[in-house]
Amino acid sequence: MIEVKNICKSFDGKQILDNVSVNFDEGKTNLVIGGSGSGKTVLMKCLVALYEIDSGTIIYDGRDFTLFNADEKRDIRKEIGMVFQGGALFDSQTVAQNVAFPLEMFAKMNPAEIKERVDFCLNRVNLPSAHELFPSQISGGMKKRVAIARAIALNPRYLFFDEPNSGLDPKTSIVIDNLIAEITEEYNIVTVVNTHDMNSVLEIGQKIIYLSKGRKSWEGNKEEILDTDNEEVNDFVYASELFKRIRKSSRDR
Repeated sequence: MIEVKNICKSFDGKQILDNVSVNFDEGKTNLVIGGSGSGKTVLMKCLVALYEIDSGTIIYDGRDFTLFNADEKRDIRKEIGMVFQGGALFDSQTVAQNVAFPLEMFAKMNPAEIKERVDFCLNRVNLPSAHELFPSQISGGMKKRVAIARAIALNPRYLFFDEPNSGLDPKTSIVIDNLIAEITEEYNIVTVVNTHDMNSVLEIGQKIIYLSKGRKSWEGNKEEILDTDNEEVNDFVYASELFKRIRKSSRDR
């Protein structure tokens, strides 16, 4: 579990996160949603110490991350997998080399062990034959799967996704959502997903946090979000005609 307690973060006097408290549960897909400027990305960067918080605490399974020195934070980062919005693959490296990168940097493994682990991770994301391809030779969905393979290479206890379905078509987005849910359950890890994709919310939202202007405005799951009386959440969820029809159908039953 990751416990976030009363964290605040501001830039140049502008409050971005305002007293946010939430628990991210183990073995669940924890989704953070909200409009542009709500603080989703800043929250995630605070969780992995890319930004230092102004106040509050972040606790990883009983370990107060905010009190750690640089070496101690580096040790916890070895337990963290991160999938960035664009995938952040190295263009000059093959798919296999991208997945091997964290293993070569942090794991005490010989080349044969690294190859075995790379093979396993690429098989796990259904890319058994992509080893020698370069990022420029694969689709956007495949890039996201390679990024996921790289993120799980070190057997992380905590997995973070920033807008994993950005730029993907609906069918590929479902593949990525299912993969995130499967890996979370299979390895019983803490998974945190920043997203504005309501299809993802309804597919894999086991726990959902809604941020508004840097504050936690609502918390629930994918069933509860369809019936909340929080008007701001309703405006976000039912912004599209599709979800307005889903709401009407649900209430007509």
